[in-house]
Amino acid sequence: MVTLRVALLSPVFFPSVRGNSVTVNRIASGLRARGVEIRVWDCSTTPIGQLEDEIEAYRPDLIHAFHAYRVGPLALRLSQSLKTSLIVTITGTDGNHDLFDAERSQIVRRVLVEADCMVVFQESMRKQIAQKLPDVAAKIVVIPQSVHLEDGPPCSLADWVALPDDPVIFLFPAGIRTVKNSLFPLDPFDRLVAHYPMIRLLYAGPILEAAEGERLLSAISSRSWATYLGEVPHTQMRSLLEAVHVVLNCSLSESMPNSILEAMTCARPVLASDIDGNRSLVEDGVTGLLFTDHAGLETKATRLVEDPELRRQMGLAGQDRVRASFQPEQEAEGYLAQYRAATQESF
Repeated sequence: MVTLRVALLSPVFFPSVRGNSVTVNRIASGLRARGVEIRVWDCSTTPIGQLEDEIEAYRPDLIHAFHAYRVGPLALRLSQSLKTSLIVTITGTDGNHDLFDAERSQIVRRVLVEADCMVVFQESMRKQIAQKLPDVAAKIVVIPQSVHLEDGPPCSLADWVALPDDPVIFLFPAGIRTVKNSLFPLDPFDRLVAHYPMIRLLYAGPILEAAEGERLLSAISSRSWATYLGEVPHTQMRSLLEAVHVVLNCSLSESMPNSILEAMTCARPVLASDIDGNRSLVEDGVTGLLFTDHAGLETKATRLVEDPELRRQMGLAGQDRVRASFQPEQEAEGYLAQYRAATQESF
């Protein structure tokens, strides 16, 4: 029996709680459970020279790059020097922005042309990349994200924020950066809170863009119903999600967001912007509600505030969908199949 050795290069990794690190950790854990020898390198903390020396000494059979622009060029260089196969997982930033950016597109294109396989999370992303780069269409594989939440230490909202009697709590779980559109809900919620003073809006996630973080903190400083909780350890996310009533996603673009999968796992309804990545998980009116503008957000948030039974039904429908279609076992088997194909090994 052959044991495959894989070097997985990630733009960030634990203890960071960003979506990329959560996904990479989950994939690596699933593959190790299936007998793959896999080591993760955090490209944000390891100097390039040290990283190259360590990977060359590791002598991987395959290199897996998570993020075509940020990690892809280094992974490509190593795969060529070590004469190993290269698999690239495309993120939302890669597929929605970098591939169409005047300065970055050539870098992404070169990596994707040279890679043996590209993985995307959902079909609309596959079609988008295939239309932009028809020469690589045959190498694109869809492997949906999955979700894993630990039963970690409990978090008490009372330790962070004063809550009214019978609150309705909306949670905005995301790293604070422009693409997450974190200020978007504030004006609609001003009007909502005037009618429903028990509403609270909580933000949880690291500030990834200083200017966006400053804008958000300034905007909520005069809004007593909005609170920034800071960076919540991933081990506490289950507890936090179970303490709130609705999960909010206002992103301008996504691939397949961990935050929505985690909300659905905890049977929480999702109120999300009507974009491809969110639609890959949220069925409007079934597992959550989608909006396109401020008016839509306000109207649909009102429905969720006024109807606890609707929240319960949508939460359970989302939980059922995750259990049926987005399990770690399915994700790991999908990557294992591509590893086998790329290396032509029957491990």
